[in-house]
Amino acid sequence: MAQSDAVPSAEQLQDLLLESPGFTEFLLGLATISASLLGGDSPMLCAITVERNGGPTTVASSTEAARRLDEKQYEFDDGPCLTALREQRTVLIPDLPSDEQWRHYAQAISSEGIRTIMAAPIHTEDGAKAALNCYSTELGTFDPATVARVEAHAGSLSRILRLALRLHAEDPYPEHLRSALRSRAITDAAIALVMVQNRCSRDAALRLIQLASRDSNKRLHEIASDILDRAGTGHQEGR
Repeated sequence: MAQSDAVPSAEQLQDLLLESPGFTEFLLGLATISASLLGGDSPMLCAITVERNGGPTTVASSTEAARRLDEKQYEFDDGPCLTALREQRTVLIPDLPSDEQWRHYAQAISSEGIRTIMAAPIHTEDGAKAALNCYSTELGTFDPATVARVEAHAGSLSRILRLALRLHAEDPYPEHLRSALRSRAITDAAIALVMVQNRCSRDAALRLIQLASRDSNKRLHEIASDILDRAGTGHQEGR
């Protein structure tokens, strides 16, 4: 499967963390980067799920479809991604329509066209659990090399996620700021993607987006949305 070779550096991930206004916005950036790095000819759908202290689940998704696929599992309170998170082990479903263990979930999402799923734990600290959830519409997506790559990517997110959990309190922003944060989250995700694709600093990525905004007479938020759409990742705020 084709893939991007522009792996984000520790400094780029730290920049993403420091510049994100909240924990959910940070997860959105990670989910978007993950979809960009791991996707091939048919873009992979990615979501990151975090549970803190047994409390509500926080989800950030690279696409609207990825959000629906994750949230359908919460309706059952069961599923491959929740299993990976709660049991902290990799779950691989090579052929979802024919899988007996998850047949109820498969039937519930049959309209989405998903053929295979992989979920890998992201190791955190006591009181929190996390997982990287990957969905594909193609059979054979998760060959041994891709499984190893997804697991390695999930492992590489462990340190920065642990830092994020320490820095960001749960749901720190009041309701009236949600709209502004959603716009900022999309812009931050686009900046993160440009950083990875161009191997540049956050400031340089922001300047590129600002230049595109001026040249096209579009708002920064609109340019950011266009960047995510063209990358095939889409964008979806965390729940």
